Amino acid sequence: MDMEVTAWTSLHSAINAQTDRRPFSAATLRRIAAFAKPHRRGLAGFLLLSVVAALLAVATPVLAARVVDAIVDGGESATVVRLALLIAVVAVAEAALGLVTRKLSATLGEGLILDLRTAVFDHVQRMPVAFFTRTRTGALVSRLNNDVIGAQRAFSNTISGVVGNAVTLVLTLVVMLGISWQITLLALLLLPVFVLPARRMGARMARMQREAAQLNAAMGTQMTERFSAPGATLVKLFGRPADESAEFAARAARVRDIGIRTAMAQSLFITALTLVSALALALVYGLGGYYALRGTLDAGSVVALALLLTRLYAPLTSLAGARVEVMSALVSFERVFEILDLKPLIEERPDARRVPPGPVSVEFDAVSFGYPAPDKVSLASLEEVATLDSRGGTQVLHDVSFRAEPGRMIALVGSSGAGKSTIAQLLPRLYDADAGAVRLNGIDVRDLTADSIRETLGMVTQDGHLFHESVRANLLLARPDATEDDIWEALRRARLDGLVAALPDGLDTVVGERGYRLSGGERQRLTIARLLLARQRVVILDEATAHLDATSEAAVQEALAEALDGRTAIVIAHRLSTVLAADRILVVEGGRIVEQGTHQQLLAVGGRYEELYRTQFEESDADEALPQGA
Repeated sequence: MDMEVTAWTSLHSAINAQTDRRPFSAATLRRIAAFAKPHRRGLAGFLLLSVVAALLAVATPVLAARVVDAIVDGGESATVVRLALLIAVVAVAEAALGLVTRKLSATLGEGLILDLRTAVFDHVQRMPVAFFTRTRTGALVSRLNNDVIGAQRAFSNTISGVVGNAVTLVLTLVVMLGISWQITLLALLLLPVFVLPARRMGARMARMQREAAQLNAAMGTQMTERFSAPGATLVKLFGRPADESAEFAARAARVRDIGIRTAMAQSLFITALTLVSALALALVYGLGGYYALRGTLDAGSVVALALLLTRLYAPLTSLAGARVEVMSALVSFERVFEILDLKPLIEERPDARRVPPGPVSVEFDAVSFGYPAPDKVSLASLEEVATLDSRGGTQVLHDVSFRAEPGRMIALVGSSGAGKSTIAQLLPRLYDADAGAVRLNGIDVRDLTADSIRETLGMVTQDGHLFHESVRANLLLARPDATEDDIWEALRRARLDGLVAALPDGLDTVVGERGYRLSGGERQRLTIARLLLARQRVVILDEATAHLDATSEAAVQEALAEALDGRTAIVIAHRLSTVLAADRILVVEGGRIVEQGTHQQLLAVGGRYEELYRTQFEESDADEALPQGA
């Protein structure tokens, strides 16, 4: 290891020293040990090889000293050759050991990343919808990437570094003190000159790195929001492209300036420390040479001291920052554990049952519900705020009761914000009721398995969300074992087979982010095809035609007729014309069912439903009366 590498090591440790200095947490260490337990054999082998590597690192200078002494003393050529061969063997062993250690390091590190990422991903999937409505996606993804990798470094770098550097330092000091304690002590006196500039420069560079990271995060957020289809549309309609470009360019320019300053600071630092290292070597050669000429030190010992000196500074500076590196890794672990410590609000009971076969009834029995408070479902760090919003927990549904018999359609109508979608979200257990019970075939959904609920109940929402994958992949999400014929039959019933057949790659055509390569009506019909493919016995339609034009709505309504045939249905509709044939219409206002009955019964009552109906159809009649082109 030459002095420039040693200088880089010192700088790296100094920069890390500016990270968060929290006290050790015994609970965190126990949890880390639990994650490390499956890898304990590999970790033990890794640490053992690190010790052997440290021993080999000290062996080379000692052998080099014996070669020099043999040459100076006029020894036999065979001795020099044997020593040279031994040095070569040590070098080969070091190289081979380095490859094996690197493989073990990669295996341990990547294995830990896999375990942590899988644990976090699985846990996040169990979180309630409220978690996703509050959390910034980028902040959550960062936990799965940056913090998981930061935690992984504790195993692949920090632990082996501490062990290897400690062994190397002890052996090097023992050998150097054995050769010449005077020269060794003088060399150690130069250590503050080596380390103190690193600390000062490290603080400065750490500040620049934090600023650069913040600016890069801001640029990433701007790009993510502006490059999505809705964001790009918004900028084109209401934004100022020139201002957007100027704002982005200003941030990018600041990152450029920081990059230049960082490069110059690094260059200055490395040059200065390389100079200090050269002075230290000069001291060894000068004082060692003086002792050698006086006959108190062998020439080989001078060479050994010089070689060992290059192996002394790096372990010292690394160990000086080892505690900080460990603390940095602990911070990463704690940030990952923060996610794992968020308790899912929806838990499946150990004795959960499956939904019985056959037609399914739906029942709400005196259900009351309030959305959970932020501190129950989120973290301030994930929302990127100083403190969580204290609002929440207010009841939005009050004593809601109704029953949908198998194969019947129940329609929910009412003002925006009345609680209709909230009712729909309780049925598939996106949330659990605070009071009362939601039942499928007379069984509380809290007593049913999540898989059987998903197999029984399907939902189509107004946004018709699709993944940035192929038509086939989006459909198979509902039923992975579906055959090609099943897929085309679902598309035919959704009135979408002709369109898909005409696409460039047919079923393998990628639909784009959120399905934006398709029209609104096409997206909705594709989600309906997904529902038909799943063959679920209960269907929830949440404003499925709310944002469609008349032509698209007519096509979607035809597809919905296929989807609802023979199924129990809960339909939420803003347009009353779509629910006139419902077996029962429930009028929801303020989280309560204020009226219920058939369309004719509710009109006869002359209450809130009649008011909604009259308002909508008067507006419709007025639109039809407008002159063409108005």
